[in-house]
Amino acid sequence: MDPKESINKNPNISFNETLKDLSEDSSLRVSVLSEALPYIQRFGGRKIIIKYGGSAMAHINLQEAVFRDIALLSSVGVQPVIIHGGGPEINHWLKKLNMKTEFKDGLRVTDTKTMDVVEMVLIGRVNKQIVNGLNKLGAMAVGLSGIDGGLIEARPWGDGTHGRVGDVARVNTDLLLPLLNKGYVPVISSVAATSEGISHNINADTVAGEIAAALNAEKLILLTDTPGILRNQDDISSLIKQIGLREARQLIEDGIVQGGMTPKTECCIRALAQGVSAAHIIDGRTPHAILLEIFTNKGIGTMVVGSG
Repeated sequence: MDPKESINKNPNISFNETLKDLSEDSSLRVSVLSEALPYIQRFGGRKIIIKYGGSAMAHINLQEAVFRDIALLSSVGVQPVIIHGGGPEINHWLKKLNMKTEFKDGLRVTDTKTMDVVEMVLIGRVNKQIVNGLNKLGAMAVGLSGIDGGLIEARPWGDGTHGRVGDVARVNTDLLLPLLNKGYVPVISSVAATSEGISHNINADTVAGEIAAALNAEKLILLTDTPGILRNQDDISSLIKQIGLREARQLIEDGIVQGGMTPKTECCIRALAQGVSAAHIIDGRTPHAILLEIFTNKGIGTMVVGSG
């Protein structure tokens, strides 16, 4: 079944409409709804932080599925908070403006001119596209950056040789809590300013983890382009469904978790160490991955928990 054909753009969100993508079998959809009920009851009023990126951001059919998932979460009383970056879109505009892109240690070297483009793209374009997509589905989304209301205070990353690449120094939740309590869905771009007012570009995974910790979130969810943590990188069937902090750290030390999965796993570890109940690394290439991970017994990705 083509996901493009199954997206229902009616703003009146319902599980029956959203979960049509899972099966054309109505009895199976009823089974899924029944399975979801205890999770809906459990997570009502709880904060779930979602880092949105990768293919789920790049492809229109996946975008719409993610937006429906988030709108549905909000409609059943969950309090989602969306964090996003936008590397491919930044690359597109830098190329369009004939500006060179330089990477060092896997990070974009960000001078003042590049930072201007980063702010323009993340705050002015990508953020508003997400907000608009959610609002069309009936969610009350509000676009923010880390600069707004002093939400995030940045500090330079590392030794400062990467330019205006930042890290999170502090999170101020005073802006977010009233919005969440009134049913709004904050959509936050990963740009923040230092105490001196100098804007920096921060890794969106890092921002998501720190906001999850500051809000004492029930869950942190990282949408990626991989099934989750694999014991064997070449074998999808080696997916680890659940893992504790100790084993997660050991997998990094042993080199089983490597490459781009390392910072994501470290992000989960830091968030859990600061009080987040569970962190999930899931494949955003799967339509409705968020609902499948949160509201089904089996889930689809890797859940990292504090014990073990």
